[in-house]
Amino acid sequence: MVVARSHSLRLHVLASGSKGNAVVVEGPEGAILVDCGVSCRSLTQRADALGLDMGRVRALVLTHEHSDHVAGVTVFRNRFDVPVYATEGTMSARSYLERLDYEAVGHLDEWRVAGIRVRSFPTSHDVADPIGLRFDCDGDSVGLCTDTGLLGDAAREALRDARVLALESNHDERMLANGPYPAFLKRRVGGPGGHLSNARAADALADLVGGRTEEVVAMHVSQKNNRPSTAVRTLAEALGAEAANATFTEAATPDGRVTIRVAGQDRPMTVG
Repeated sequence: MVVARSHSLRLHVLASGSKGNAVVVEGPEGAILVDCGVSCRSLTQRADALGLDMGRVRALVLTHEHSDHVAGVTVFRNRFDVPVYATEGTMSARSYLERLDYEAVGHLDEWRVAGIRVRSFPTSHDVADPIGLRFDCDGDSVGLCTDTGLLGDAAREALRDARVLALESNHDERMLANGPYPAFLKRRVGGPGGHLSNARAADALADLVGGRTEEVVAMHVSQKNNRPSTAVRTLAEALGAEAANATFTEAATPDGRVTIRVAGQDRPMTVG
């Protein structure tokens, strides 16, 4: 029997994919926005659809400078006067980011926002200075890692045993190989500076999923080189999970302890 637990953190995925990314981690004292790659109007509309008050956001953390993660930052900061946290490399990579005041963080830093402890770790994406994140509050935890071709030791240590593990499952390797991308882009996406495939994400679950893990969320799923059901099915096989709906876009382990879900580009979702 699975015993229900009270949780201090909630993960709100407002957008996840190559057309824009924005995630909110919410705790009892406030919330943190991670990346802002959609317009402020779209951001607030998606938040409203989830019943999320963006006025509770106390900080914006940027993982890297690609436009699908930072395109909406300037307008968001003009409307919501909250501190920005990012690496120096990220902020110096685009002129409009350089003009913003920000708190510089490193690859292995810790800081607190609204009662939430935030930890950064390095990722391997082909940008200036990218990071992934772990959030802890009152014994609860969320691990978030997208846009990386590899999971290094620091990433694995930070993500291990998070209650909610939001992990990139970008592409199916066969679909990428046979898909419409030119050869150079296929090499980039599938390489160490690109994105985690379904198979690589699945391989990592044996190391990352621990006794406290309850939710695995497939993130940044490609609309051209993947399918939600393919991503979930691959992750499910790694955990011995079974389909929880007719479309195999959700799965659960036989004991009901771990649920696997998939985030979408235009399907906001909350994981409590």
